[in-house]
Amino acid sequence: MLQAIELTKKYGDQVALHKLNLSIEPGEVFCLLGQNGAGKTTTINLFLGFTGASSGKALVNGILVNQAHAETKKFLAYIPEIVMLYTNLTSLENLDFFSRIAGFKYKKEELEKYLLQAGLQPEAFNKRVGNYSKGMRQKVGIAIAVAKNAEVILMDEPTSGLDPKATHEFSEIVKQLSQNGKTIFMATHDIFNAVNVGTRIGIMRQGSLIHTLNAKDISASDLQKLYLETI
Repeated sequence: MLQAIELTKKYGDQVALHKLNLSIEPGEVFCLLGQNGAGKTTTINLFLGFTGASSGKALVNGILVNQAHAETKKFLAYIPEIVMLYTNLTSLENLDFFSRIAGFKYKKEELEKYLLQAGLQPEAFNKRVGNYSKGMRQKVGIAIAVAKNAEVILMDEPTSGLDPKATHEFSEIVKQLSQNGKTIFMATHDIFNAVNVGTRIGIMRQGSLIHTLNAKDISASDLQKLYLETI
């Protein structure tokens, strides 16, 4: 679903991403670790088409992002660290609005089903999201991604600032999305969560992918040790 071929991004003389080669299959949860500035967000932005590559290729479902940005967007949803919603609207109203932008018109019962699947409690459906916690906003973001019928969900530091309960709830939702065939690409600092939800884990340093490993083959403590040795 996602492929990078010698993907490189430079800002003047600064190399933000250096010849990244990576393939992510349907249903995978790929967790990308690295310090701030390692190239994680740059990688996401290149797949989303928010910025153009200096060289190399970014492909979504076999389609070159720089040649058919509008086409690749149909497969993608993006959940940033802070999910941007209309704070004066309820979660139902936000979900309805963003679904319509993507070309989908749902009945109220269908919208409620998506919010329930994302783990949001029914009593929150008609409350303005300006009063939501970060974890609740993340759930609305997931509901929007699923309602858009996105096959790939890109996440940037999704568990940052979440308490342990909210992180656990979020992890369970990600696992369910993967089981339903959704592809997840997650930039994160959360080593424990990467081992818990990931199928594969990458470690970046200074724009280069240094390690790629199967999550089932490593413990959180061993991953932490490898991460610290790498960065």
